Amino acid sequence: MFRFTQPQRTIMNHEQLSGHIVPKRSPVPPTPFVGRNSRAASASWLAGIALVFMTSTSLHADESPAANATEHDYRQLIEQLNQSIRSEMGQKQIPSFSIALVADGKVVSSAGFGFQDTSKTVPASGQTVYRVGSISKLLTDVALMQLVEKGELDLDQPIQKVLPEFKIADAEHTSKITLRQLTQHRAGIVRESPVGNYFDPTEPSLEATVASLASTPSVYAPGSRTKYSNAGVSVIGQAVERAAGMPHPDYVREQVLKPLGMKHTSFEKDKALAKHTADGWMWGYDRPAFAAPEFLLGTGPAGNLYSSVEDLAQFSLFVMGQHPKKILEDASLTEMLQPGETPDGKPLPYGIGFRISDFHGHRRVGHGGAVYGFSTQLEILPAEQIAVIAASSLDGTNNWITRICDQALAGMLAVRSGKEIPPSVSTEPVPRSRARSLAGVYSSRPGDASRTVTVDWIGDRLLLWKGTFQREIRSRSDTGELVLDDRFGFGTTIRQDKSYLVIDDATYTRLSDAPPPEIRDEWRDLIGEHGWDHNTLYILERHGQLHALIEWFYYYPLTPVGKDRFAFPDHGLYHGEELVFQRDESGEITEVIAAQVAFQKREVGTKAGETFKIKRELPVEKLRELADAAKPPHEEGNFRPSDLTELTSLDPSIELDIRYATTNNFMDTVFYQQPRAFAQRPAAEAAVKVHQELAKQNLGLLIYDAYRPWRVTKMFWDATPSEMKNFVANPAQGSRHNRGCALDLTLFDRSTRDPIPMVSGYDEFSKRSFPLYPGGTQRQRYYRGLLRRAMESAGFQVYEYEWWHFDFDGWQKYRIGNLPFEEITN
Repeated sequence: MFRFTQPQRTIMNHEQLSGHIVPKRSPVPPTPFVGRNSRAASASWLAGIALVFMTSTSLHADESPAANATEHDYRQLIEQLNQSIRSEMGQKQIPSFSIALVADGKVVSSAGFGFQDTSKTVPASGQTVYRVGSISKLLTDVALMQLVEKGELDLDQPIQKVLPEFKIADAEHTSKITLRQLTQHRAGIVRESPVGNYFDPTEPSLEATVASLASTPSVYAPGSRTKYSNAGVSVIGQAVERAAGMPHPDYVREQVLKPLGMKHTSFEKDKALAKHTADGWMWGYDRPAFAAPEFLLGTGPAGNLYSSVEDLAQFSLFVMGQHPKKILEDASLTEMLQPGETPDGKPLPYGIGFRISDFHGHRRVGHGGAVYGFSTQLEILPAEQIAVIAASSLDGTNNWITRICDQALAGMLAVRSGKEIPPSVSTEPVPRSRARSLAGVYSSRPGDASRTVTVDWIGDRLLLWKGTFQREIRSRSDTGELVLDDRFGFGTTIRQDKSYLVIDDATYTRLSDAPPPEIRDEWRDLIGEHGWDHNTLYILERHGQLHALIEWFYYYPLTPVGKDRFAFPDHGLYHGEELVFQRDESGEITEVIAAQVAFQKREVGTKAGETFKIKRELPVEKLRELADAAKPPHEEGNFRPSDLTELTSLDPSIELDIRYATTNNFMDTVFYQQPRAFAQRPAAEAAVKVHQELAKQNLGLLIYDAYRPWRVTKMFWDATPSEMKNFVANPAQGSRHNRGCALDLTLFDRSTRDPIPMVSGYDEFSKRSFPLYPGGTQRQRYYRGLLRRAMESAGFQVYEYEWWHFDFDGWQKYRIGNLPFEEITN
């Protein structure tokens, strides 16, 4: 056999793997948007990931080898995984990742990549602690089975025999719900409880969480359909407490974790584990990563577990019957790993807690875990006695982790059978010319929103909006084929055939590039945001149908079933449940009840036609005084001579609405004495070209701002509250406006001369201003995308926080300027 030795945990200028020195990789590519200044700490953290691979010998590797086990040499596989993971983490911007491989009755390797802390001082390892989400359910169900063995609980008795107070709104269905149905997600109850749900940051008790189910309807008759339910596993947790006579976390700790030697695992916040716990990160389609919330869920037995991949490796040894400590009888463990059956004898996707699936003809058991800032997969092939456990500190990466786990499982099977290890596949961005040729709207059934997809590019990314998710299309490095490859997974091939796309064997025809129709009048006031900063519910219109974007990633079409009442689709997280808008006496929407969870309406931005205003940090007179006394930062280097050119001198048909020459701006203050727009000649000529090209669609460019004297940038910065500074440039670095290479603009209708309505107004300091903000209407997003594509095709790049702001390529070649308009002589 071979064994991995644990290197000293020092931060080196090289990556380490099994004693080999791997040359230091180039920096991880930046996130899709690059701001005009380094203003987002989260973005710079992810963009600067340095990957460190740490290996360690499992503490249990030699303690309990399987009887007569044949040991295998996995070094080649581990080297391949090492290279693949390093590459994938750079592409997907994963802060930290840990993985453990289990075979031959022991942990054959555990490793960490990246850093577990934001300051990048602690390399991730196999002992790094992650929140592992729904893997919690497996330990709760093991505790349940222990109590079943003792005769304290019965899987097939109604739950009310154990918890007489338990109920849902349907009394008949309540009386039929059993523990077995709850473990197999066949009880027919809601996914989330009204109190203590996934969104609720108040950390209510388990008792209060389960009690809140009394007001919820039955989604399906018990035993009739699989409906995944975090609330249901919370009921199991309360049953464990009642039968054991102690809190659920205490029972699991004493009867499961301690016997298995899982010293870095807990259902509670543990100060001793805190120093080992990775910092979790969230993200959304329209924004850089942000720090994950840390509150515990009221549905704790379903999702509050903290653990490491090394500890979960010990759990997998128990599941495979190879752990020296026996905490369940063989018959009980076998029952947990066998799929349940429908009333007509068909297998269910769950045993007792365990998800059961096929892996290339092998039975696979395990579970995934997704909770704020973390993603985890535990995958076991019981008959082959191999397992892989992996976790990342980035939300929404379970399918990517599954890809890594599948690669590891396939490689381990190959090693054991003496076959060649399957090669890994890498991808690269689609060449820009090809990406631009693909942009458009396609449909396999015109008029059916569910059969319509959108392809668009932004920077070097080619994006696909199809069904539930927004995906990224990339090109296979070996064949050049187009595939979906992103944090949500890999593999779907996309073929382009003239005006067609073929996706999943379905043919999508390109639709005309006409503007979408206006949203239905009765839906206008439904569009908006609801909920919390840590988890926002968006209501938007998409291809003529109202949609909910929930839990950051899931787009669900909504079907009207009554006044202000909509049904979720018959798939996904919330099938069988409804979304209901609540109004006050004046008819204004106050909240949305989505799948029994109350989301309060959020006031975001301004109403149509209004100008966003800030509360200035200093009086205008003081701001002017500070700006007049300051000087632009000193710059050294070779710069091009300034050639500021007035845009209307090149084409008088360009419209101007120079807001800073009026009080109609975010500071309610006049900054310019003249309503004029200048830019360096190459930028000005490029913008004029865009304006003239847009005339084919009866559109043109309306300029809000262009060259901006540095002193104005200084006033903006000093006046703006700290939480809004993403929308103003730091004068210490200067703005690209100061260099004459940035334009703030929108589209106007050449017939009416009116601006085209966008998702947000100009200079609105809110998330609605992000270029990929998912809300609003299809028509608003269409025009926003049209403007961005037109400008980027001419050599501009959109700023990550403002759909209206475009920087011209080569802005670095010009000095910061501070001349007022009246002194520009060109």
